[in-house]
Amino acid sequence: MKRPGVRPGYGRMPLAAAPLGSVLLALPLGVAVLGPLFAESPVSGVSAPYATSDARYPLGTDGLGRDVLALLLHGGRSALGMALGAVAIAYLVGGLVGLLAASARRQWVDELLIRPLDVLLPLPTLLVISVIAVGWRGSPQAIALAVAAVNVAPVARLVRGAALDAASSPVTEAMRLQGESRIRVQFDHIARSVITPVAADIGTRITLAVFLVGSANFLGLGLNPTAPDWAVSIARGREGLLLQPWAVLAPAAMLVMFTVGLNLLADRLLGRSRRTREAVR
Repeated sequence: MKRPGVRPGYGRMPLAAAPLGSVLLALPLGVAVLGPLFAESPVSGVSAPYATSDARYPLGTDGLGRDVLALLLHGGRSALGMALGAVAIAYLVGGLVGLLAASARRQWVDELLIRPLDVLLPLPTLLVISVIAVGWRGSPQAIALAVAAVNVAPVARLVRGAALDAASSPVTEAMRLQGESRIRVQFDHIARSVITPVAADIGTRITLAVFLVGSANFLGLGLNPTAPDWAVSIARGREGLLLQPWAVLAPAAMLVMFTVGLNLLADRLLGRSRRTREAVR
């Protein structure tokens, strides 16, 4: 029986969204992981700058005379690796803090864990990255840690808010009374309750991390200006955009496909999970 006021299929992703998202996500990931195996490291001055008609370079060369295709194949590991690493660190630290705060038996423990992180919330993200970049210029690890640091607080608050009901539920109390270990209560029951909100957030969180890492590299706060990185290539190639558009369009397309494909796939998987829970009920 249809619910009144609700159109059939409303709010559901089209069936084509899952394969489309998979294709859009697989291409930049495949280039990032396997690309360096199929191209030599780009070297400055291998050809004339902004060449577009040399058969040796299908996508032409950039302003330094480097092969744009080689830059594209080598630039994904840093661009996506830093973003994915930053999100993993943010969820590892922030998720653990959020779980511990939600299940704390004392209010002061909750406050002690969460309130210090609130200091990070109003700080401008690029300001934090630029301060860290001054001390560790050109370090991908430093940029990843900076992006992770600005995401720890929102992740912790998200996980804490999602886990509060489960942490105070009768099931949790029963597990404690039965003598279940704290680790099992935390990760076997409470952590499972936050899977859905985390799945909904992670696509947006990775997209934001890709944007922040790319912004840092684009503004010259991250990697060396000649590094083979998608964002660095965009920053360097914008000066000759009209002469050699592929130097900008190719890496930009990789970043766009990755973020769009990731969110399409995450939305589709989240919708499938929601429908499964409704069918069980």
